[in-house]
Amino acid sequence: MAARTTSEFTLEPADTGRLANLNGPFDAHLRMIEMRSGVEVANRGNVYRLTGSRPAVGRIERMLRKLWEDTEVQVLDEPSVHLALAEAEASKLANDDIEPQEVAIKVKRGTIRGRGDNQARYLHSIAVHDINFGIGPAGTGKTFLAVASAVEALNQSRVQRLVLVRPAVEAGEKLGFLPGDLSQKVDPYLRPLYDALYEMLGVETVVKLLEKNVIEVAPLAYMRGRTLNDAWVILDEAQNTTIEQMKMFLTRIGYGSTAVVTGDLTQVDLPRHQKSGLKDALEVLRDVDGVGFTFFEAKDVVRHPLVARIVDAYDSRDQRTAEPGPASRKDAG
Repeated sequence: MAARTTSEFTLEPADTGRLANLNGPFDAHLRMIEMRSGVEVANRGNVYRLTGSRPAVGRIERMLRKLWEDTEVQVLDEPSVHLALAEAEASKLANDDIEPQEVAIKVKRGTIRGRGDNQARYLHSIAVHDINFGIGPAGTGKTFLAVASAVEALNQSRVQRLVLVRPAVEAGEKLGFLPGDLSQKVDPYLRPLYDALYEMLGVETVVKLLEKNVIEVAPLAYMRGRTLNDAWVILDEAQNTTIEQMKMFLTRIGYGSTAVVTGDLTQVDLPRHQKSGLKDALEVLRDVDGVGFTFFEAKDVVRHPLVARIVDAYDSRDQRTAEPGPASRKDAG
């Protein structure tokens, strides 16, 4: 981890109106900068104190001085601070150089925090990146924590709507034989997203928000041709997307939007010859700035303890199957 340093500087003139503009409502702009850059920002009047790695502190000080100049002619809002962070390349700071900060999500059911290191890193990654991937076995909280983060963003008016998406892939069953129209056929595939929403907001609130289109739950195919601004978008069960579908989804993201992609690469229901769009995205985007990745393991499962042991058993079997057995090798003699 890089050595931490502290820098203190003064913004002149000491104009309380401009200082309030820079800091944001209830210091929201400063908290956003802290979360995204890993630099602690404290101020007393027009004196600011930054603590963090030396390269990060330098970037954030230059950014704050630039924003201070902007306050003379404009009212800062979250998108303008977001853009300034991008220009300062704060998101390029290596994750090893910053301590993941604890993220506490406040929803109707109370306060939600990550259970264990991976969940804590996942919540921090969602807070600091515009596109995030959560990959791992069932029961690790990938979808639940993504929905919780989305609900908090909606409650705080950081986004205007939630868009929850799943690919409608036939997992050994034929959609055509299910009764009802397309939406009725697809609804069962979206049920885990509904369940998470009901737990966060309550059934009545979810129904009202669905009617107003503030919350949209849709199959992946409905995303084609759209651009989603000021939205929180979650793609669940992403292992069942094709390469083309994944590229299509990721390029729907507009300004002011956050996307979280979750999936389990051991549960792919695509035809055997077809490569998972999730697996392909991990290979293509691994080194792209602004994209976060969190990998969960069986030890992160937060369901019944037996679930973790079941996941481990299947993983062990798959590893044995992948290894060439003695019968497949030619005798040395």
